[in-house]
Amino acid sequence: MVIDYLALKYIHVTSVIISYTLFLSRGIWMLRVSPMLQQRWVKITPHVNDTILLLSAVTMAVIAHRNPLVEHWLAAKIIGLLVYIVLGYTAFRLGKTRQAKIIAWILAQIVFAYIVLVALTKNPLLLF
Repeated sequence: MVIDYLALKYIHVTSVIISYTLFLSRGIWMLRVSPMLQQRWVKITPHVNDTILLLSAVTMAVIAHRNPLVEHWLAAKIIGLLVYIVLGYTAFRLGKTRQAKIIAWILAQIVFAYIVLVALTKNPLLLF
């Protein structure tokens, strides 16, 4: 069981790195109005990777008997993830103006950093 969990953790962390790299790249391409954003792989890969990321997270939580209703840091990560998704969707789809898209993209990166810090510290309040 330990090996399964560790394998999932490596998959999860690798997916986190890939997810952020793709998000950052897509944002830079958005700023540059690059045709890269229209590439098929750019539209598909983030969804495939984020599915792996989410499945690995849920599976790890189940294996480790983690309950977000009891462990507040996990609940904070889930809430942060939902905020991150909305901001990302706003940055790449919903934003009406270029400025709104850029602001959403920057805010999403701040939320992403929060999620990672909560994961590392197991503290949803970070500084307290």
